[in-house]
Amino acid sequence: MALQGKKLINNPDDVVTEFIEGLVETYPGLQYLDGFPEIKVVLRADAVGGAYDKVAVISGGGSGHEPAHAGFVGPGMLTAAVSGDVFASPPVDSILAAIRAVTGTMGCLLIIKNYTGDRLNFGLAAEQAKSEGYKIEMVIVGDDCALPPPRGIAGRRGLAGTILVHKVAGAAADAGLSLADVAAEAKHASEAVGTMGVALSVCTLPGQVTSDRLGPEQIELGLGIHGEPGAAVVELQTVDVVVEHVLKQILSQETQYLPITRGSNAVLLINGLGATPVMELMIAARKAVPELQLEYGIAVDRVYTGTFMTSLDMAGLSITIMRSDENILQRLDAPTKAPAWPVGSEGNRPPAKFPVPVPPSPSMKDDEILSERQELSKQGCMLEAAIEAAAKELIDLKDNLNDWDSKVGDGDCGTTVGLVGFINLVFVR
Repeated sequence: MALQGKKLINNPDDVVTEFIEGLVETYPGLQYLDGFPEIKVVLRADAVGGAYDKVAVISGGGSGHEPAHAGFVGPGMLTAAVSGDVFASPPVDSILAAIRAVTGTMGCLLIIKNYTGDRLNFGLAAEQAKSEGYKIEMVIVGDDCALPPPRGIAGRRGLAGTILVHKVAGAAADAGLSLADVAAEAKHASEAVGTMGVALSVCTLPGQVTSDRLGPEQIELGLGIHGEPGAAVVELQTVDVVVEHVLKQILSQETQYLPITRGSNAVLLINGLGATPVMELMIAARKAVPELQLEYGIAVDRVYTGTFMTSLDMAGLSITIMRSDENILQRLDAPTKAPAWPVGSEGNRPPAKFPVPVPPSPSMKDDEILSERQELSKQGCMLEAAIEAAAKELIDLKDNLNDWDSKVGDGDCGTTVGLVGFINLVFVR
């Protein structure tokens, strides 16, 4: 039975504006256009006005995908992000207001996810801006690898791979490139990226009930980021099996979703969809990297694991692969102050494993002492028997102690004390 979703919100109609207000309070380098509630635009505080001397990079779309897109506004990434209502494309007037606010003589690049509403509204705003004298280019990202050819009615959907395109374009703009060159790099990146998602639960829109479309032992493959059904519903699998399936789909040579072959280099992005613990994302990353390297012969240059583009409170993840080259790596490694971009991920990756340090070899005298069984005195024998009895008692009490500790602590007291008892037994013997 569908249940009312629990949310830490006020009025469901105000969630987007209140999110933006909290965002700019948290990050002083960001501002928003004073046009609430109709106009919801986050922009760089240092890029306001027509005097901005670099290419402006603007993206956006429906809300509910936080930290995308507003969390990626900052030097070295987006100049502004336009937010619509939850899962609804922003209106033309909002997009046009963002263009006017941050576009200078170098022009503006619009990066759009491949959804009908976004293409329509951003396209209309671009044409209006051109009629006002602004230089505008558009790049559309469709990185979804879940839909079989002909890849849906509207083509491949825009997913988390869009964030990597933001970073490439933002770094190119920050380097002072022309509008044509920034657009060319963004287009190149968009054609080299593929993504597929897996959901464990359906998201709940603010103020609405939670759908019961997915059963407790089911997962959905190839979902969209707006709660729309995926390509297939299957029984729950281990994360290793899920990762193998997703990589196989993205890298399929039959569908040619991604132009990448054995011997290529790639960037890997593991993205949480809103309610996925970091532990689970890291477990997926630990499987994906060697799978790419050993099974597909693809060198992994960079790994980004975290929450980048969500679907409200959906449990699940998406995996993105981008074919990399020196220029793309340079753009990804370029500094940015966008608050949601991960820090310290650039650079070559050292081996993941480091050997456990070996203790220094004991001296011959220590060997002789340890190898000789010392005769115990009468008091020593009594102490040995007492320690052994106490250790056995601790081990036998493990379950009871765990149960008692669960009522007041973290439930591991018995296990911890039992381990101490076991160590004592080994030591005594």
